Amino acid sequence: MKPDETPMFDPSLLEEVDWSQNTATFSPAISPKNPGEGLVLRPLCTADLNKESFEHMKKSGDYYVTVVEDVTLGQIVATATLIIEHKFIHSCAKRGRVEDVVVSDACRGKQLGKLLLSTLTLLSKKLNCYKITLECLPQNVGFYQKFGYTVSEENYMCRRYLK
Repeated sequence: MKPDETPMFDPSLLEEVDWSQNTATFSPAISPKNPGEGLVLRPLCTADLNKESFEHMKKSGDYYVTVVEDVTLGQIVATATLIIEHKFIHSCAKRGRVEDVVVSDACRGKQLGKLLLSTLTLLSKKLNCYKITLECLPQNVGFYQKFGYTVSEENYMCRRYLK
């Protein structure tokens, strides 16, 4: 991260996650502090997104867009987002929601999706979320179960608006 770039959230939060509580296995071993050769795990920064969208997300304080950057290429190669919702029916307690776990084709097989999901799961605990959820396709359930996620009996429904 360049000194003149503003991070979406305090980067020290990523350093402070309790990695000893990680439930996934990594071979070879990687972690938030050591994601792989030439890679760095960090918050999304101003230079990564148009300023208006970035400022909107940062201002809310509830978006934790985390990226893996290949510093040799100067490119983001993986990303995932933790969004914090404040639930009225739970006295405004925090619910974490993981979205947009994406790894570039060139970096598949480097465990970056696992690293991001593990990190955001532990970050949600650090941020005192009472639960964390995500939506996935049936063929991806086994992957997410490695991180302690279970299939919920709740239904996910969607209504799309076309432009």
